[in-house]
Amino acid sequence: MNKKRFVLLVILMSLSLIGIISVQVYWIKQSVEDKEEQFSNAVEDVLDKVADRVESRERRDYNDRVATYVDSAKVPRSSQYKSIFFVDRDLNSDELRFYSHGILEEDYGTSSMFFDNSGDSDSTSIINLSSKRTTTVLKEEFGLDGKRYALTPIQKMERIGGLTQMEKAAFDDVFRERAKKVPIHDRVSKQEIELLLNRELENRGIDIDFEYGVYSSGFPTKIKSKKFKFKNTSIYDTPIFRDSEGVTDFALLISFPNKKKFLMGSIMTMAVLSLIFVLVIIIAYSSAIYQLIQQKQISEIKSDFINNMTHEFKTPIATINLAVEAIRNPKSIDDKDKVLRYLGMIRDENKRMHAQVENVLRISKLEKNQLDISKDRVDAHDIINDAIAHVELIVEDRGGYVKTHLKAERSDVLANEMHFTNVIVNVLDNAVKYSPEAPKIDVFTEKAKNSIIIKVQDQGSGMSKVVLKKVFEKFYREHTGNIHNVKGHGLGLAYVKKIIDDHQGEVYVESEKGKGSTFYIKLPLI
Repeated sequence: MNKKRFVLLVILMSLSLIGIISVQVYWIKQSVEDKEEQFSNAVEDVLDKVADRVESRERRDYNDRVATYVDSAKVPRSSQYKSIFFVDRDLNSDELRFYSHGILEEDYGTSSMFFDNSGDSDSTSIINLSSKRTTTVLKEEFGLDGKRYALTPIQKMERIGGLTQMEKAAFDDVFRERAKKVPIHDRVSKQEIELLLNRELENRGIDIDFEYGVYSSGFPTKIKSKKFKFKNTSIYDTPIFRDSEGVTDFALLISFPNKKKFLMGSIMTMAVLSLIFVLVIIIAYSSAIYQLIQQKQISEIKSDFINNMTHEFKTPIATINLAVEAIRNPKSIDDKDKVLRYLGMIRDENKRMHAQVENVLRISKLEKNQLDISKDRVDAHDIINDAIAHVELIVEDRGGYVKTHLKAERSDVLANEMHFTNVIVNVLDNAVKYSPEAPKIDVFTEKAKNSIIIKVQDQGSGMSKVVLKKVFEKFYREHTGNIHNVKGHGLGLAYVKKIIDDHQGEVYVESEKGKGSTFYIKLPLI
């Protein structure tokens, strides 16, 4: 995957993720707003219901008191009967319709104390009105001379009832005007308000603490809960105790201290599920991006590895071909020394390619746990000296040195001699490769509790912090502009890490760019 395609894919995936998260955030926000609107509508309906019920209860109480007084008074102070009637003739059916409406007005006198207020007069009239409605249908009988000689009753309907709507409205208006003079705490109690509010809220599935209060012209009255506080931003209100024109100085107010918590709780399940799904998507997205980056890095590493291996094999193969051609030359075939020198070159280059292949195979077997590493008691100092012998000629040829400072009192470890030697050789070889000038290498040992620490210090080019984190990864090699300026294929230190881990040891490195590197190998003593 080339860089442009990779960047484009990451951008598209990022935009998709941002879009999904944005939709989820919008949905949660919209859900909260919808819930708040539903909550507000429900609370407003609750307040209207409570106000209506309080007003209706007050009116019933008044009517019951009037009825009780009338029943106890028995005889009205005065009575008056009013009757209205009219006649309607239907010429087609020869029928007469008589409509009559009689109203009996009974006046009961009582003191003004009946209403629990001090009015302007000492007495008040309680008037009981009853209505009698009669409809009579008569059939006109005519003789041959065309004169009416009889009226025959066909139908008579009679209804005795209370007041008409208009009469009730007039009565209600009088009641409301009278009620205005009664103190608010005598018209309704806190217990009644609380009971009605609780009942109406429960009916609508709203289980939440509330505070309430009845205000008169913006000022608090005695009818309010202990913790009620007036806040314009979080209070719902409705008028109460309205007069016949719908005007009142009183308002029933309610507030919910835990409103936000309640609203969030109502959508919490869906919000949590939505959050979980978003997290799953983010994890999947991150994993996909990580895998893409890993694949890209692996692709680059493998490409570097192939290029390096090709370069490493190309030189030995070319040398072998030249040596073979030289041996085949008739002038050289008789020169025994030249032939032996060319054969030695072929053997050395063949060993070099074989060692590279073995390195690759060893790493592969280590990863599959197929490499049998038997361990015996060995002297770490002997292993170090043996490993130095492998690189000493190369170091001397470049005008450098390898000095030892083996000061550990104990140096016996449980290790595989061959693999442990290869570990030290690889670390020394790494120091030689990354020393631009003459290699200057110092090897130290010291005892730390029940372990031995082997320290290989060079004065080479050093490594950056980024390289330090990846130096033990398979196929990893630091890019320096020219990929072949240092020979190798990124397997040596990966092999070192695998072997030391198998020996229950530790390996790490300290380095600074331009100031060299120090490798530490820690193994348990026996």
